[in-house]
Amino acid sequence: MGGSPASGSVSPGGSPAVPARILVVDDDPTVAEVVAGYLERAGHVVDRADDGPAALARAAAHRPDLVVLDLMLPGMDGLEVCRRLRGTGPVPVVMLTARGDEDDRILGLEVGADDYVTKPFSPRELVLRVESVLRRTRPAAVEGPLDSAGLTVDPVARRAAKNGAELALTLREFDLLAFFLRHPGRAFAREELMHRVWGWDFGDLSTVTVHVRRLRGKVEDDPARPRLIQTVWGVGYRFDPAGREAV
Repeated sequence: MGGSPASGSVSPGGSPAVPARILVVDDDPTVAEVVAGYLERAGHVVDRADDGPAALARAAAHRPDLVVLDLMLPGMDGLEVCRRLRGTGPVPVVMLTARGDEDDRILGLEVGADDYVTKPFSPRELVLRVESVLRRTRPAAVEGPLDSAGLTVDPVARRAAKNGAELALTLREFDLLAFFLRHPGRAFAREELMHRVWGWDFGDLSTVTVHVRRLRGKVEDDPARPRLIQTVWGVGYRFDPAGREAV
């Protein structure tokens, strides 16, 4: 697995602040062994499965904190596994794909994957991506609930609601909504959202577009005519708590 390591750092000794149980799902034993080895050396507990049914059984027996999931699995593909995992609860998913096609990456995000890594990849980069997702599930600072335009976000409980009805958000959608509520009325470029919301200095900007579209589908009364999360042409996106129609 080639490629350049991503920039970033882990805690001293390479161990995360809080070890996580991670389920690695890949039918290639070499890839699975290498990925599991790097994650274990980073201090995590790793379970392994080589197909979809085995992955779902492992996840049911021992609920993972995160799943590293190959897209191309025999029988039940990774997209279906991701759908079924997301149907049982908000488990984070980092998807592996041997394909470089943008449609495959976007499809993975559409079904609820929180991140993706394209093969061939650096195991070091994968560990950093995994720990970035894990950090977003364990906020370091205590922050009170955010409330605006009928939307409520509790960063500590990781729960969000619209007019009192709970919203089923992925980790990235949750972080994006919380960021918008913290910065009402300000326009942000996609590059800035990628960096400030998810801590990335690199990546595919279509990731931001996909998550804005998914979030609109959950918080807007009419996603085809968004009033809360507005497109600012030539800039990016802006959260307007007044819900005024964009011009």
